[in-house]
Amino acid sequence: MRKSRTKKGKKLNVQPLRTKDEIEDMKVILRHSQMGSRNYLLFLLGINTGLRCSDIVQLKVRDVIEDNPVIVEQKTGKWRQISLASLRPYISPYIQNNELLGNDWLFPSRVGDNHITVNGVYRMLTEAGKKLGRNDIGTHTMRKTYGYWFYKQFGDVRSLMIDFGHSTQETTLHYIGITQDEVLSKKQQLAIGL
Repeated sequence: MRKSRTKKGKKLNVQPLRTKDEIEDMKVILRHSQMGSRNYLLFLLGINTGLRCSDIVQLKVRDVIEDNPVIVEQKTGKWRQISLASLRPYISPYIQNNELLGNDWLFPSRVGDNHITVNGVYRMLTEAGKKLGRNDIGTHTMRKTYGYWFYKQFGDVRSLMIDFGHSTQETTLHYIGITQDEVLSKKQQLAIGL
């Protein structure tokens, strides 16, 4: 059964962004939001690394200096190497434009000296989702989008399972929404007696 987040009595079945248009629309909305450069880079980092939101918000500038840094996952305590090479053209100007130093939070809060919270990211993404006409966008959307596109591009569920730390390939496919896509695709092709 898929994990859902309860929000004001409603269950939120968080989904990945399955089309390039959805991703582009989300980028435009986030770029033009309050704290747009922060929100835009946070989203890009999320969909290109598959890190959990709780790990993304705690990144410091020093954590993203190398192209292949190792991150200690907050939830599991395990080490995870990520690739930032494709994000370098976005990370470097962001750090320079915001005059951030090595020990600064990569994604600072609007107020105080702390980082943006997971709840802050959740609000940011759900508000952007509403502008897209979607009520199934949350913090896991970034990680699920990474997984969905990784699987679509490489067809390698085993590597993705290892990357996510899942115990079975079935869990990974379910998490990224592939099972529903495949069933719906087959249903749409079915024409019995027609």
